[in-house]
Amino acid sequence: MKVVAFNGSARKDGNTAALIRHVFDELHKHGIETELFQLAGRKIRGCTACRKCFENMDKSCVIKDDVLNECIEKMFDADGIILGSPTYFTDVSTEMKALIDRAGYVSKANGGLLRRKAGAGVVAVRRAGSIHAFDTLNHFFFISEMIVPGSNYWNVGIGLEKGDVEKDEEGLMTMKTLGENMAWLLDKIHS
Repeated sequence: MKVVAFNGSARKDGNTAALIRHVFDELHKHGIETELFQLAGRKIRGCTACRKCFENMDKSCVIKDDVLNECIEKMFDADGIILGSPTYFTDVSTEMKALIDRAGYVSKANGGLLRRKAGAGVVAVRRAGSIHAFDTLNHFFFISEMIVPGSNYWNVGIGLEKGDVEKDEEGLMTMKTLGENMAWLLDKIHS
């Protein structure tokens, strides 16, 4: 089994990536392969609503000059998907929103390619607004007909500067529990 995570932060290896890695630690204990794909420094455009994905039905977006089709391929090949984002003005980053919009559209255009995969959102936040960002990630999973494991709290870690989330004991415990629950869910889906 494999879980791919997309770090939607503009900062590579920052707080969002740290939270994802804590989830990965638990997945590794259950023999689940993981991959972290960081959007930082990579070009990803928003959806143009051209609807060519519905015409072509080739499991890809017609826009070929960015990283989105590589992301889509990784999503379709994975058993589980983690979407991680920092909180920007009470929502996900623009990079994450572009990934959600275009990957979701391509999936729908091709008969629901994300259906029944496990999906979990992880959010880094300085103070407030994280619940709205968390909702945005979950809305993507639900509309894509994915199965979402829970944790013992919302999947949020608090920190501003790089590494600050490592001091958020409750946030780290939430990530640990999320990883355990995601591993359990993947086992049930594949048994």
